[in-house]
Order: sequence, then C-alpha cells, then structure tokens
Amino acid sequence: MSTKSNLSQQVWAQMQRFVDAQNRRGELAETLGFRLGGGRGKVLFQLRDGPATLSELAEANGVDAPYATLIVDKLESHGLVERRPHPDDKRRKLVSLTAAGLQAVATADAILLRPPVAIAKLSVEERKQLSELLTRLGDIDADHAEYEATKG
Repeated sequence: MSTKSNLSQQVWAQMQRFVDAQNRRGELAETLGFRLGGGRGKVLFQLRDGPATLSELAEANGVDAPYATLIVDKLESHGLVERRPHPDDKRRKLVSLTAAGLQAVATADAILLRPPVAIAKLSVEERKQLSELLTRLGDIDADHAEYEATKG
C-alpha cells in the first residue's frame, strides 16, 4: 500500500474518531424525551422546509411508502407532525410540522450544531483553513458523484 493511501486512511480514521466523539444523540434524546432514529430525524428536518406527501418523504429518504407511514405515525404520536388533506388531491395527505415539531427541530439544531470545544479552541485562521478544506472535500465528492452518475 502506498504512503499516500496510508495517509489518506489515517486522515479518514482521525476524522471519523473526531466526529464519533462528538455524538450528541443521547443528549438530544434526553432533552426531547425520545430518540430520532429510524429515519424520524431526517423526516423531521426535511419537513422544516415545508409540508410533503408521504410519497415525497419516502422517495427523499430512500424508503418505501409503508415505512414512511410508520415514521410519520411515530412522529405524529409525539405530536411533532400532523396530516392534512392535500389541497389539490383529496386522496393524498400533506404532512407538516406542528408547533411542537418546530420546537423539536430548533432544539435539535441547538444541540447538534453546537461547535465542539476543540473547534472553538482553534484560531480564526485555523477555522478558516478547516472550513476551506472541508468545502474542498465536499466539492471533490460532489464532482465524483456527478462523474459516476454520467458514467453509467
């Protein structure tokens, strides 16, 4: 294995360890009183952008319609979402956040987006460098995904 490959693996392992050490799911579950696993968090965050149908939620989250229904049922049981008739098609329902759902999203953002102490201890210049590197990684990854999509 090349030195470049070894270094890449080392950097990736360091990134994973750092992110894993910042896991705040337990804190979030304790604060909210329930866990947002099983796709519930993704759906909750998606709905902050506006209402969606069950089929839209299923497609956006890579699950089938029955599983999307289970996710929405669970969120509804916690009072976080509600279903209303679709204005253009009475056979379909629109799922939207309730006031409690909006509050849960705000709480989750406050907990999950709180910078780790290690980042706060970096100098402004170091944080700028880190931001630039992470942006570059995202751009490279997006370019690669686009290339792979056009290849097939």
